This record gives sequence, C-alpha cells and structure tokens, in this order.
Amino acid sequence: MGFDMYTIGVDFGTESGRALLVDTRDGREIATAVHNYGDGVIDQHLPGSDKPLPPDWALQNPYDYIEVLKQTIPAVLKQSGVKPEEVVGIAIDFTACTMMPATADGTPLCGVDQWRSNPHSWVKLWKHHAAQPEADHINETARRMGEDWLQRYGGKISSEWFFSKALQILNESPEVYHAADRLLEASDWVIWQLTGNEVRSACTAGYKAMVGDDGYPHREYFAALHPDFADVVDTKMQRTFGQLGASAGGLTSQAAAWTGLKQGIPVAVANVDAHVTYPAVKATKPGMMVMIMGTSTCHILIGDKLQTVEGMCGVVRDGIIPGYYGYEAGQSGVGDIFAWFVNNAVPPEYHEAARRAGMDLHQYLEHEAAKQKVGEHGLIALDWWNGNRSTLVDADLTGMLVGASLGTRAPDIYRAMIEATAFGTRVIIEAFEQRGVAVTELIAAGGLPEKNAMLRQIYADVTGRTFKLAGSPQAPALGSAMHAAVAAGIYPNIEAAAEKMGKLKDEVVRPIAENQAIYDQLYAEYKTLYDYFGRGTNDVMKRLKKIRRAARGDE
Repeated sequence: MGFDMYTIGVDFGTESGRALLVDTRDGREIATAVHNYGDGVIDQHLPGSDKPLPPDWALQNPYDYIEVLKQTIPAVLKQSGVKPEEVVGIAIDFTACTMMPATADGTPLCGVDQWRSNPHSWVKLWKHHAAQPEADHINETARRMGEDWLQRYGGKISSEWFFSKALQILNESPEVYHAADRLLEASDWVIWQLTGNEVRSACTAGYKAMVGDDGYPHREYFAALHPDFADVVDTKMQRTFGQLGASAGGLTSQAAAWTGLKQGIPVAVANVDAHVTYPAVKATKPGMMVMIMGTSTCHILIGDKLQTVEGMCGVVRDGIIPGYYGYEAGQSGVGDIFAWFVNNAVPPEYHEAARRAGMDLHQYLEHEAAKQKVGEHGLIALDWWNGNRSTLVDADLTGMLVGASLGTRAPDIYRAMIEATAFGTRVIIEAFEQRGVAVTELIAAGGLPEKNAMLRQIYADVTGRTFKLAGSPQAPALGSAMHAAVAAGIYPNIEAAAEKMGKLKDEVVRPIAENQAIYDQLYAEYKTLYDYFGRGTNDVMKRLKKIRRAARGDE
C-alpha cells in the first residue's frame, strides 16, 4: 500500500451530516466537519407553510444532503491540508429507511413546483411512522398469501420500511405516486448525485425493501396490496444491486466542483449507518452485537446460519460482512426518550443546580441518578415513546411509567428510562439467542454511551454481558471511509480494512453480580408489562391514539 492515501466517509444522520477524512494506512482520523440540515426534521409543517402535518410524520429536504457535501468535504480538506489528489475514494452511510420520490432524471418531486406543497413529495425520514396502516396491510396480506419472505423480517414489516411508506403515498396521494418515475432510498439518491449512476444498494434493498435471494416479492403480491401497486418494482425501482464495498462509479465533474475532490475517484455503494459501524469497531465475527446508540438504537450482529427471529428488522446474506448472514434489530426510541424528558419534564430547580455544577442537564441527572442503588426508585418504564421496532414491530405503542408517587423525583425517572432501554435491548438479545444466534458481548457506538458512564454499567448489569466502546466518536463515518478504501482497491475486503482501520477503546465494563440479581427481578416485571400492553391483551395505547386522532380531526 502506498503512502499519503486518504478516504472520506460521510455520515448522514437524523439532524446533520458529518464528513471524516481518514488515513487509509491505520484509520487515523485527520479532520472532521459537521453541517446541520437547514430544514432539520420536518415534523410540524412544510417549509414556507403554516399548515400542520398530521401526527407521526417526519420528513426531510433532500437538498440539505447536497449542502452537507458542499460544506463538509471542502472543510476537512482545508483543515487537514490534504491535497485533493491524495483522496482516493469516498463513501456515504445513511439513516434507513429514508425514502423519496423523484423524476426520471433524479429531481426530487419536492423540487418540482407542482408538487412542493404536497408533503408526500418530500423525503420520508426513517422515523416517519404514519404508514402503520400500510404496514399492517402489508403484513396481513403476506400472511394470507403465505409469503415466505416475511419470516426474514421477524414476521412483520415495519411502518419505517420502504414499501409501507411507498404504499402510503399511493393511498393518500395517488397523484404524487403516479408522478414519481422513481421511488428510492435517499442514500441511493445521493450516490446518484455524486456519480450520475442510479445504483441500488443491496444492503438497504435487503433490509428495508423486502429483497431476498430471489429478488423482490412477486407482482401478484403487490397487486393484492393495491391494483396500482402491481408494477411498483417494474416501473419505479431498480432490479440490479450494488454490493457493499464495490464502486458505484466515479465522481462527476459537478460533484467534484461541490466537494473540491478529484473527478473520477471511486464512490462506494451506499451503506446504512448502523451496518457500516460494525467493521469500524473491529467486529467481523459472530457473537458480537454492535449497538449504534443515538436518537434510536440499531442492533447489528452476524451469524453463520440463516435463522428467523421474532421481530428482527431483517436478515441478509452478505448484508454486513461478506460470508455471513447479517441480522438487524432495533429500538426506535432511546436518546430521543431521554431528550424528551429533559426538554419537557424536568423542574427549574434541576436546571439551576446543573448550571451551578457546571454541567448540562443530562450530565447532572446522570450524576444524581448514579447515587442510587439498583431498584431504589421503585419505577418501571416501557421504552415505547417512539413505538416499538423489535420485537413487537408496532409504531402505535406508546410510553409508560409505573410506580410513580409523590416522592418520585426527576433523577428517578431519568434512571428508569435508561433502564427501560436496557431492558428493551435484553428482550432483543433473548429473541436472538432463543433461535440459536449467539450474543456474547456488546459493543456500543455513538455519543450517548460515550458520555454516560451510568448507562454503560446499567446495560452491562441488565444484559449480563461485557460492554465495550467504539474507538471513534464518528464510527459510522469511519466505517464509510473504510468501505471507500475497499472500493478504491486499497484493501481487498472489509475484514482487511477493519484490521488496520477499525478501533475499540481499552475500557471494558463488566456486569456486577449483585446488580444483575436485582435487575433480573425488575426485568421480570418489565416483561410482564411488555407482553400485557404489547401483545394485544390490553390495547389501551392504540385506543388512546385513536381518540387523539379523532380529537385533532385527523380521522
């Protein structure tokens, strides 16, 4: 391998995009830059409009993604002093499923004046949950027709996934659906803008769009969902796929002008932010569950055999590491839950105490909650503030707190919510192990576990497994830079890149036996509530949502 060869990974998150310039020899991170999306998460009203969006909507502006490329890549070149000709490849990762409609030349429909005021013409972000009725219809129809592929998704397709969102467009705005020449992942759209080639990532197609070894589900199935949906694949989607680590094409002159990079350098096939993190933390073998913890958590692991696991988000051959089955599960609310509590439910005296202590509110609540013994607060929470992604796959479930009294204080609730998310992870681990997919250790990436020592110990204690931390605070962007190195031919495969460029911190958090014993008792109570409210015994959460929608005039 030669010297002075760098790659750039661009991580497109929920609120912002980040570019990371990396030395391909050893994974050394040279420079990074972040750009916040101008329109952020669009969940109240469209830009320039005061008309409220319905509940559970979450949209984005695709032109914000281009602005990330224009702002961050020149910034890392300037910071580092690295010459454009020394950058040999670029790759991106994305939240998923984040999908959008476009014209035949790749123009987003929201960029067409005729459709701009229609919310269905905009990007539907991963946490757009308004397609739950469509997800229910997709699942019921698949069960009725005996579709084998459904088991690869734990028996349920999520409202977050591709065809749930596409079918919602057809059901609620057929004029937008028919105007769209292309329905595609936002990640694949960005690759299209960088290379001029429309390349469908095998990763996102497999996990988010029901693509198995034999391709998409058959035409008759889509027709059973809606007569006008029969040709959705034939007329609006790619049937050929790009594999992870492969080049999607060379950087166009236009994209070179945006970024300051050299025209023609290879651009890797797009990846998912969670999946690209796996090799970035040196995880290349079965038994290692990587948790990408932020607003939500994605749980990623690999196995030697194909298994069906309750509520998993998907299993794809070669979907994470070549030669293995890649499994994905997840929790649709983690950091978002803590942020909701801090932003909406913490009394002023805690704000003042945090200020006096020189801490932000999260740090102060953690500091106070860490003083407690396990079980001292007497609370159990259900971590469904943003629905349940695994194992119940139901966006209509909502949060719950049990055990509160007049003596309950803000640090008690903060700790209970962290514990609830750890319990949710344990449910996922047990679902995998019941099907013979081993989980021997946890590795976490993201700012959330890095900043919160109490969280790290709670997860180790609740799950009974060691807890390790990613060696990079930008693990997804690092993973993308590693895939760029493979696409550029610096390394023959991602395992070789992981050996040289991947990183883990030295710290290992081990479970404390006495804490485990108490958490086992609390987890049993959590599971009782989980099954009672999550498996149809008591549908009060869904009934409350229905009453809310009626009161708001949404139905």
